[in-house]
Amino acid sequence: MKKLLALAVILAAVPARADITHKIQSSISLTVDGAGSVAEKIGSSYSVSGTNITLDTAGGLGSLTSGSAVGYTPAAYSVTTAGDAFSFTETYNEGDNALSPTTVTSGVVGTLPVYGKVTTTAGGVAGNLAGTISPDFTTTITAGGAGTSAVSQFVSELLID
Repeated sequence: MKKLLALAVILAAVPARADITHKIQSSISLTVDGAGSVAEKIGSSYSVSGTNITLDTAGGLGSLTSGSAVGYTPAAYSVTTAGDAFSFTETYNEGDNALSPTTVTSGVVGTLPVYGKVTTTAGGVAGNLAGTISPDFTTTITAGGAGTSAVSQFVSELLID
């Protein structure tokens, strides 16, 4: 009996711990995609290759000036040893003109660049895109136009120590 009484005294001396934490959180994320344009300028190139060919008059690329093509002057060639086999390849690719840079005004590119490789993405349209959180943490989202997203999240966390 004395042992039980001693155990009861020890247990009575230890305070009870019952910490309870409850967290409630609601959030909404609304996004409208921005417009974008990526342009890659393609350069001019000129190449010549061959066998049993002699260069008589050199050719090559012209000068690049804004708003005009580079252009090229073809070279003049002749067969080195008449009657023997020969091969000849001359390649010219006209690159993009040196255009003035594009400008962005109020988030809009007025004129897109005209280059060899252009990727353009239309911007989103907010339309009716909206989200609300009520006092009881209930969320409501309304779809927007193209290029938009709305995400609602509710988190309830109960922690007992």
